[in-house]
Amino acid sequence: MTRSCHSPQAPLPDTYRGLYREDHPNPAEAYASEVKRVVSSAQEQGRQIAAFFAESLPSVGGQIVPPAGYFPEVAEHIRKAGGVFVADEIQVGFGRVGKHFWAFQLQGEDFVPDIVTMGKSIGNGHPVACVATTQAVARAFEATGVEYFNTFGGNPVSCAVGLAVLDVLEKEQLQAHAACVGSFLMELLQQQKAKHPIIGDIRGVGLFIGVDLIKDEATRMPATEEADYLVSRMKENYILLSTDGPGRNVLKFKPPMCFSLDNVQHVVAKLDAILTGKKK
Repeated sequence: MTRSCHSPQAPLPDTYRGLYREDHPNPAEAYASEVKRVVSSAQEQGRQIAAFFAESLPSVGGQIVPPAGYFPEVAEHIRKAGGVFVADEIQVGFGRVGKHFWAFQLQGEDFVPDIVTMGKSIGNGHPVACVATTQAVARAFEATGVEYFNTFGGNPVSCAVGLAVLDVLEKEQLQAHAACVGSFLMELLQQQKAKHPIIGDIRGVGLFIGVDLIKDEATRMPATEEADYLVSRMKENYILLSTDGPGRNVLKFKPPMCFSLDNVQHVVAKLDAILTGKKK
């Protein structure tokens, strides 16, 4: 994302390679203070705050899990400045994180965003997206007298697809499935971390997991070339992975929610074989 005077950015709440790491006594408060600093800086320049946008679990940033309590503190700073909190659930919503239906719920059951954007999963490949707001936001928009218009909004086929996907999520209990399979995947990946020093960190929830590859533990330098090599070799084994993060060194594990325990064993076995072979 390009920085501009109209859309300042706060530091990514990354506790592995960010400003405030796992050894910080309160990384949530520290990162939230950075948002407060950005807000204050904008206000000093005579600008107002409209909104704070964040993926509930930053994916492109490297499969990041923000420290618990971060979003509520950020929301307090943003709302005090007159803005709203927008949670992007496009990649992580609809039960993918297992423990909850929405990833923002990982920040506490009492935390409620002002606006939530949704897409991708709800269409299972079909192009459909939607947005939900609090009643306060909806009433404020209605009070402007502006009529909402969307060229493709309300398409009956897209609506039918979305409803069908929600039915499948419920009937096949895919949220609970994501929790079970994701926990098993995390367990096997942690075993790989103990075996292969190139794996610096494993983080995630449910079927949203990142494997951070490093050149050495001391500097945590991103192992970009090695990550590209792994992706290529896994593709030769008919397993599609991709990388994320500023260093393009974080392997993304975000499989379809029908991913099985057998699938987990197969994927991790191939990953182990490639990593073992590369060390020889």
